Parts: sequence; structure tokens; C-alpha cells
Amino acid sequence: MTMCFRTGIRMLAVIVSLTGGCLDVASGQTSPVLAARIAAIVSRPEYSHSRFGMEFYSLDTRKVIYALNEQQFFVPGSTTKLLSEGTLMKLLGPDFRFKTKVYSVGSIDSKGTLKGDLVLVASGDPNLSGRLQSDGTLAFKDEDHSYAPGPGAAVVEGNPLAAIDDLAHQVAARGIHRIEGRVLVDISLFPEGEHEGGTGIIISPICVNDNVIDAKATPGASVDAAPNLVFSPITRYAQFVNKAKTVAKDGPFDLNFEDKAQPDGTQVVTVTGTVPLGMAETLTVYHVASPSIFAQTVFTEVLTTNGVSISKKGSSAPVDFSAMKPSYTESNVVAVHTSAPLTEEAKVTLKVSQNLHAAMAAPYLIGTYGAQPKGEGKKDPVSAGFGAEREMLTAAGLDVASAMQSDGAGANAYFTPDFMVHYLTFLNQQSWAPQFRAALPVLGKDGTLVMIQKDSPAAGHVFAKTGTYGMEDQLNHGLFISGKGLAGYIVTAKGQTLAFAAYLNLYEGHSEKPAASLLKAGNVLGEIAAAVYENADSR
Repeated sequence: MTMCFRTGIRMLAVIVSLTGGCLDVASGQTSPVLAARIAAIVSRPEYSHSRFGMEFYSLDTRKVIYALNEQQFFVPGSTTKLLSEGTLMKLLGPDFRFKTKVYSVGSIDSKGTLKGDLVLVASGDPNLSGRLQSDGTLAFKDEDHSYAPGPGAAVVEGNPLAAIDDLAHQVAARGIHRIEGRVLVDISLFPEGEHEGGTGIIISPICVNDNVIDAKATPGASVDAAPNLVFSPITRYAQFVNKAKTVAKDGPFDLNFEDKAQPDGTQVVTVTGTVPLGMAETLTVYHVASPSIFAQTVFTEVLTTNGVSISKKGSSAPVDFSAMKPSYTESNVVAVHTSAPLTEEAKVTLKVSQNLHAAMAAPYLIGTYGAQPKGEGKKDPVSAGFGAEREMLTAAGLDVASAMQSDGAGANAYFTPDFMVHYLTFLNQQSWAPQFRAALPVLGKDGTLVMIQKDSPAAGHVFAKTGTYGMEDQLNHGLFISGKGLAGYIVTAKGQTLAFAAYLNLYEGHSEKPAASLLKAGNVLGEIAAAVYENADSR
């Protein structure tokens, strides 16, 4: 499922446009059959108040084969992630890997006692979780757990603290059996605290289990009984108090988490709301209030499990990490977790539309790792990140006027279809273009396109990022979709490769349930892509 954004984000914009100078774009010759197919779709009565914009461009003939309102702005939703991930890969390289290191700040005696602090330095790795597989790939579910509760939302099987456990095991293997100081997490890479605009999850340079605790819920034995809640990971960071109730079978599933910080930064979380009788096990998530303290807590716990005793308890008191940085030397590294390559991270972010990862990418990771001179982003990663993106686009021959971006996930963005097509054409010129295309959802097969046009001949031949921006319509008790998008590549029935962007804005699903509205809006864009797949080569 694509994400329905609920809140705004600060309006720091990157504005870019296309002059067309980097491409030899000839005027297209639209097939009458294709034009008729698309006209029949967009003129349906249910879209009488809506607006469509699209452009389909042949990378083989370098001609636009169909366009509609291609120079107008549209709300793109999560197709914005194409810019975030593409920029990150261009600036850092497809093989870039995050290295999360643990340092000993103090001496280690012959008995394995660290006379000082143990510091985990956050690297911005979005996948300190159970996603990393033994073959070096990152696992994902088509409906990501960060969108729970929702139909089909699921977690990746395995230990959600696998990466943290790996670090703790290395510390113990290094011969450290006792820490007389503190266990700390240094998040000075970029600021922690902003809420990602779509899910509300907190953005931080430390990202353990996507900064959530998963909760699987089933109803109690009878009405008014407490529902059964199974949390993962289990940690003293969050003490859950279950005050929710089981309600009748036709009642709502609606669980809420209210947390209260304790002096050490851990949380007491009160769970309220309802779970209906007869409901199958359903996933929901608690958004951790402080990702850094969450990471500090679970790291301390897994160190203890690995046989390392710690003399000082955790604390939420501020720490001057600048004074410790001279100790961040290779000789003091006692553990390091190396991520999968950036091509794998792009797959997770794009396949399942992972909002938090995209919001970390742009502007923060781009500003921290991709800005010139290196390290500039640590002072102001927002300006540095969007500045680096703008420089990249300008160097590629793109100029200002036909796109606006103010976050990495798409909570505040506007693009013209023509801009997105030119941008995708630019990405296709990169040496890593095949890996980027492989990271996109595949029509009818996986990711956020798994349920779209499953039985179409085009299934398996459209590789594209979805996007949704919606809001609740209180007047009509439905979901109003401000923007629905689909952008990527099509390999047509006769083997021609197209770059495309298609948008539907201002769709009102008044008579439909929200899930039905989202599926219908997604299917109409998928239907247009399928029509192009079948008819792009006809004359």
C-alpha cells in the first residue's frame, strides 16, 4: 500500500525544472488506438472532478509517444522517493555501505574490564533491524510494518534486534566482560526529533527496527476482556499497560498508545482502544518517543545477554560527545556493523514505500554524506542536502521551474510529469540503472504494485514507484485523494523501453471505504500503464 500523508513538514524547498537541453526530445506521434484507450479511461464519470497528467517517453526512439497536461504541476506523493533515492545513489555510489561502529572510550585491562564508556556511533544506517539476510540482501514485506495497522501489514521474520545483537556479540568477542562506565549512543550525525510527515515516526541517525515496536493483537475471550498483545522487541524501554477492551464482532479495531517518559528516558505506555471479537491477529506499531534512548536501552540489554556486565545505568541526561570524538579511532573500534549496499536499501525504500528511510535520505543522509565539502551537512544537513540535490540536477542539465520538493518522502512536493520523465531518463543513463529499476515495485508482482493489474498482460513489465497523498473527508465520510502517482519504466509488448510519469489528482471516493478508494485510484493508473504497454507500438 502506498502512504496517505496526514501531516505537513516544514517548507524548505528545492525547485528544479527541465529545459530539455540534455535530451533530444522530438515531438511524438501518438497512436490513435492508444489515444482512444487513454481517453476512454480518463473520461469516466467518477473522474469528472479529477485531473490527470502524464507523459510516456521512448528511451529508444527519444520521442514522446503520449502526453497529457505534462507541463502542469501535480501532487506526486511518494513518487518523490525516486528523487531521494536516486540522488543518494548518484552522490554516494550504488555500492556505498553504512558502517555503524562501537568505540571504547577508556582503557581495557587484562581482565576484560573497560574503564570508561562504550559508545555506539550512529551512522544513519536505516536497517539496524532484522532485514539483513545471510546472502547480503535486505528482506521486505509488500505491506511494510510501518504502515500498520493496515490490511496485510507484516514484519520481516526473525530477530528485530539482529544488527544490535551482532554488535553486542562482537564486543563480547573482543574480550570485554565488564563496563565500568556508561553505554551510550552518539547521534551527532544529524539532529533527532522531527516526525516523518506520513507515518509520524521520529527521524534519527539511529534507526533500530524502523524506530517502532511491533504489537500483534488478538481479541480477548469475551466482550470487555483485555485483548492479547504480543510486543516485539521486548525491552524495558517501553513498559506497556494494557487498558484496551475487546468489543463486539462488528466493532472497530482501534488501538492507541500514550507514553509517559521516566527519569531515565524509558517510557510507560498506556494502550487504550478496542479490538473486535473474531478478528484475526492484526499488526499495529508503537512509535518510539526517543530512538536514541531506545537504541541505548536495547544495546545495553543485548550486551548483558552476551555476558557483558555494566556498572552504570542508562540515563537521558545530555552527553558532550564532542569531548569523546578524539577517542573515535580505529584502534578503539570494538565492533562494527556493515550494511548491505545502497542498492539494497533503495529496494526496501522503493518497493514498500518506506517513508522513514526516504525522509532520512533526503535531506539528512544526502546532506551528511553527499554534500561538498564533506561534513558540511553536519552543521545544517537540511540546507546541505537539498543544495547537493539541486547541484546534481543542475549539473545534469536540469534547471529551475517545474518541480518542488521539501522532504524526502513526498509530504510536500509538486512535479510536472515532464520533469519526472526527464529525471527518469537521466537515471537511466547511469551505470547502476539496472539495479535502480530492479528496486522499483513491479506491476502485479511485488511491493506497492502487488495488487495492481495482477491479471493484465502488462503484469511484470511495468517497474514503477507509486505515490499517494490523501486526507480524511469529514463531510462525506470518505477519503479524498489529493494526489495519486505512478512513475518509472515500461518494457512494452514489442520490447521498447519507456520512461513515464502518470498522475491522478483530486479524486473523491465518497461512496467507498478508504482502502477501496486507494485501490481504485491505483488501478486506474495501472490500467493506463497497461494500455501503453499493449498499444505503444501500434500505428
